[in-house]
Amino acid sequence: MATEEEGPAAQTGRAVLSLATDVGGAAVLAARLARRMVPPRLDGPELWRNLYRMGVRSLPIVGVTALFTGGIMVIQAGVLIRRFGAEGLLGWGAGFTTLREVGPILIALMFSGRVGANNTAELATMTVTEQIDALETLAIDPLSYLILPRVLSMVVMLFVLTVYGDVLALLGAAFMGDALLGVSTATFWNGLLDAIRVWDLATGLIKSALFGGVIALSSSHYGLSVSGGAPGVGRAVNASVVASATGIFVCDYLATYILQ
Repeated sequence: MATEEEGPAAQTGRAVLSLATDVGGAAVLAARLARRMVPPRLDGPELWRNLYRMGVRSLPIVGVTALFTGGIMVIQAGVLIRRFGAEGLLGWGAGFTTLREVGPILIALMFSGRVGANNTAELATMTVTEQIDALETLAIDPLSYLILPRVLSMVVMLFVLTVYGDVLALLGAAFMGDALLGVSTATFWNGLLDAIRVWDLATGLIKSALFGGVIALSSSHYGLSVSGGAPGVGRAVNASVVASATGIFVCDYLATYILQ
């Protein structure tokens, strides 16, 4: 912990070392999980349970968010659409923005706040109450039994939720475009299908898989490395959410640059 006597240089150095420790810890965790994937060593029932609670239970909040996001994009675009008479571009603009950027990022941030934070809290609680140590005492590998199913579930379900959210966002945009701007749904979908390429959809889905990995590794790392008892659980959850959000934007920048 930093003291009052430490200067800016010492505090900066401490922050850099802490960042390096966390990034390195997440990388080591990823390597250890990769070793357990060949051949696959994970608990099947635990995988299905996590797929349900992380994915299916996230459908309502993702659906509502996506629908309103599509409507908001149309409202924001309405001024330019009316000014330049570019009704035919509404579908292209909404589709390009949703599929490549807004959909993957927004759904990933929602997923991080709901699923990632919950994962960190559960693992941190198990760590401070020595349940992780108890599993090792019983010759049960915590990474294969607990962590690997959660990581795979987050990657898979964020991918699925992104597809689901993209569809609903475009439906919301088409409906609001017809209701507010008088752009028919036929014009909207024709503009979208004429201009959007398969690669635009693939780019967003690749990003969603990367974001799922970032959230899974970040939340699991902070949950397993917690210290300080019960107060440490809250600090771990906060650090996990911040790290996940930061990682999402960093990965988005790199993926956008590479996949453009």
